Amino acid sequence: MTTQFVGIKEFRANMATYSETAHRQKRRLIIMRKNRPLFELRPLDAKTASLESLLKGVEEAREDARRGRTLSPADLRRELGL
Repeated sequence: MTTQFVGIKEFRANMATYSETAHRQKRRLIIMRKNRPLFELRPLDAKTASLESLLKGVEEAREDARRGRTLSPADLRRELGL
């Protein structure tokens, strides 16, 4: 994977183009402000994207449980049609 350094103003002005190019060419972008790295933009592979989606779902489920938004076993069976 190649790396490209881009200034923050240039990146803001052409965000869609840089994002698409980074994804298509599997290029990592380092976004700079005043010659200091600010953040990194890199494409996700399918495995990493799936894992991130799973982790988000788990966190949402934990938040629901903390707030008491859960189903009883009987409600769950009804919800699933069992």
